[in-house]
Amino acid sequence: MEKFLSKFEHYIVLGLLSMMVIVVFLGTLELALILVQQMIKPPLKILLGINEMLEIFGFFLMILIGLELIETMKIYLLEDSVHVEIIFLVAIIAVTRKVIILDVKSLTPLTLIGVAALILALSFGYYALKKALKH
Repeated sequence: MEKFLSKFEHYIVLGLLSMMVIVVFLGTLELALILVQQMIKPPLKILLGINEMLEIFGFFLMILIGLELIETMKIYLLEDSVHVEIIFLVAIIAVTRKVIILDVKSLTPLTLIGVAALILALSFGYYALKKALKH
């Protein structure tokens, strides 16, 4: 039974990895398309506005998150273990993406404090993990 579950899990992770590769590839194409569309829409302009830049950064960070998840699944398949360091990086990138696209004017101060606490907790956790891995 354990051998069956191990093989089942392996194939599920392979399927997820394949789908994630497709999603990251399509996301990269979408990002390129958005960038070109923003630059050639009338009036023709090379410089982007703040809203366009935020949209592009959001897509860019989503692609980075996808790449980190691909790396996590790849390591899981090769070593049969999950590296917590990569999970921290995915979480930090995801929170960073959210902070970049947040409309801070519409949020309450308590929400902003919560986001700051989350960033500090993830940063401290990553630092502590790196420190522990050195010893």
